[in-house]
Amino acid sequence: MIIVLKPHPTDQDVRTVEEDVRKLGYTPHTIRGVVRTVIAAVGDETSHQSLEVLESLPCVDRVIPIQRRYKLVSRQAQQDETTITVGGVTIGGGEFHVIAGPCAVEDYEQTIQTARSVAAAGATLFRGGAFKPRTSPYDFQGLGEQGLRILNQVKAETGLSVVSEVVREIDLGVMVGAVDIVQIGARNAMNYSLLEAVARCGKPVFLKRGMAATVEEWFLAAEYIVKNGNPAVILCERGIRTFETATRNTLDLSAVALAKQETNLPVFVDPSHASGRRDLVAPLSKAAIAAGADGLMVEVHVEPDLAHSDSAQQLSLEQFHELIVEIEPFVKTCGKRPGWAARTAGKE
Repeated sequence: MIIVLKPHPTDQDVRTVEEDVRKLGYTPHTIRGVVRTVIAAVGDETSHQSLEVLESLPCVDRVIPIQRRYKLVSRQAQQDETTITVGGVTIGGGEFHVIAGPCAVEDYEQTIQTARSVAAAGATLFRGGAFKPRTSPYDFQGLGEQGLRILNQVKAETGLSVVSEVVREIDLGVMVGAVDIVQIGARNAMNYSLLEAVARCGKPVFLKRGMAATVEEWFLAAEYIVKNGNPAVILCERGIRTFETATRNTLDLSAVALAKQETNLPVFVDPSHASGRRDLVAPLSKAAIAAGADGLMVEVHVEPDLAHSDSAQQLSLEQFHELIVEIEPFVKTCGKRPGWAARTAGKE
């Protein structure tokens, strides 16, 4: 069940409710918002006293029974959408952002040229893979720690916050100092020990949907992170594996609309991995915006045809500039504020 406290509770209010939850035989998990604080009580409701008795406490607004298995990320737990601030950029809350950059960091020149160009076009965060999980052991696996050092240089020179994927738990230590948002890729979306470790690292988490995961499994992966103390989760639909072979994956836009209705988390879409084709990135981006997405993650390379990985789906610098121009009317029509406009206004 979820205990919703009245606005602006004191620390003592929160401690009192947590203690009462424990006395009733449940484990409290507290989520603090700017105005609201909610406490999820985890336990077997069939063998313990009902938590509805807590509604008599002066600091408690209401107690809500939760039917869904994803308790903490549900809108039943928190109606207000989660907002995440990274490097002056607010994700969620009506702003629309584009994360852009190469599939993999290959060298400094390739990375800094891409970063400068996407920043000028409107990207508000930069993506780049330092560690690359690849299907074939003979494919390019990324530069590892050298790639993280390059991302650090790029961040210092451009001011763009960095998103990069963690592949193994043992790499988290070096990643935390180099990246602003830790990405969980599709291959690790159900690696629960990694999800728990990432939750404890103190960084926002960009959680991609597993390539064969149901929507509920995707939400439950987010639940693992939030339950372990990190509510700063961004969901990303990147396409799922189906019988269709015309595209790399099948972009599930119904999952985007559902995630916006069912969860309180920001939702992004990755049209690059969904399609595997650069000529489909623009139309899928527009469809994602219409479905309610809060942002996009797009792969961009200075010379896509020479990229070490995923060359067919990466946009050129010019194509990315054109994409931003094309999607801006869609963003505004759907009632969101383009993040690049806010960034430009902040510089004036």
